Parts: sequence; C-alpha cells; structure tokens
Amino acid sequence: MRHFSLLLLLLISLSATVAYGQASPSSAEDYYNRGNQRFDNGDNDGAIADFTRSIALDPHPEAYSDRGRARGAKGDLDGAIADFTKAIEMDPEYAGAYNNRGTARVQKGDNDGAIADFTKAIQFDPQLARAYSNRGNVRDLKGDHDGAMADFTKAIEIDPQYASPYNNRGLTRQNKGDYEGAIADYTKAIGIDPQFATAYANRGLVKLIQGKDAEAQHDFDAALKLDSSLKPWMDAETNKIKQGRKPTK
Repeated sequence: MRHFSLLLLLLISLSATVAYGQASPSSAEDYYNRGNQRFDNGDNDGAIADFTRSIALDPHPEAYSDRGRARGAKGDLDGAIADFTKAIEMDPEYAGAYNNRGTARVQKGDNDGAIADFTKAIQFDPQLARAYSNRGNVRDLKGDHDGAMADFTKAIEIDPQYASPYNNRGLTRQNKGDYEGAIADYTKAIGIDPQFATAYANRGLVKLIQGKDAEAQHDFDAALKLDSSLKPWMDAETNKIKQGRKPTK
C-alpha cells in the first residue's frame, strides 16, 4: 500500500536558470533577468510579463522555458507545456526544458510522457540529478520500485548533498518493506536539510509502523513545527496505520 504518493509530487524539481535583476530593463536580457528575479520572489504575473517582453525583443529558448515555469506555478499547465515545447524546438538538446516539461506532464497525469521527457533530459545532460530524481518519482508511482531505486541512487551519486532523492528513496524502500533502510534515508535527508519537514513526517510514519510510537511522535512534532500544513495529511496517514494494527489480546 502506498501511503506517500502525494509527497512525491511535491518533491519534483524544476530546472532553473540563474539570473540577476535590473531595475529599469531596456533589452531582452534585462527583461529576462528581471523576470527570473520576479519569479524567485513569487511574482508569477510580473515574471510572465517580463519573459514575454524578452521573447518579443529577442526570442530565445531560456525565456520560453522560464516563462513555462512561471505559467506552471500559476496552474496553467497547458501554457507551460507549450512554452517548454517551444524551447525544445529551438534547442532540441535543452535538458532543462525536457525536465521542466516532464514535471508539467506529471501534474497532468501523463506519467509515460513525463518519463520520456526525464529520460531525454538525462540523455542530453547525464549529470542532471534532478532529472534522475524526478524520473524515479514517476517510476515509483507506476510501481517500478526497482527502477525508482536505481534513479534515486544515481541522483545521490551525482549530488550527495541533494536531500530530496534520499527522502524519495526512503519512500520506495518503505514500499518494499525495508523499514530500516527507509529510516536511514530519511535521516540522511534531514542531516542534509534540517528544515525538511516531509522527511521528518515520513520517518515518523515508518517508526509508527514499527510500533515506536514515542519516537514517531517526536518526528511528527518536528515536522509540524517546520510546516503545520502537513497536519491533515499526517493525521490521515497516522489513522490508517493505527487502524491496520492487530488488536492486542
């Protein structure tokens, strides 16, 4: 039984381009850079406007891809996919755009299309750890736990300080019944990123399955201190685990 599929989707990573803002843009590059700054600050509408202006002045694949990220953040997945596709048409070896389009396809439920895109991203950039981690997430959702394990492990090999694939590999190990391995991965994720609330929650749920209720509660408290929005999901999963316990005589 899969308890954690929701969290996997939250951990899928987009590929971004580093940029620096300009106060008064006058060129395609200035608009592009300010668009990235606005996106980083959560101003998706402003980012879309700036990327659109940049494209009008000088069409380039990075602006399309980053506008796609902003559109995706607003929930316009079709618009996002259209932008990522345009970026790929302009640069057929643009690994980041394939990764980003794969992310949007996951959100639309097109898991096979997403895997194809993540695989393309890996083909053109074999060191893109995000693409391995993202493909692993989708493989796990499709029940290919061994394939997912291989992808998460590869992502970790490429970037040992990347916390998400440790958490995700922990989910896969739990689904395979390897509770100690899962706990080890969650613990590693927390060690890399002490603010990783979902890793605390996941570790607590595994400890609850093992009957270590006090230790589980400690992790739950840590998770909620970092992100109180996890409480409804955690309560639901905790109830499932407790209801599945055999009654004591």
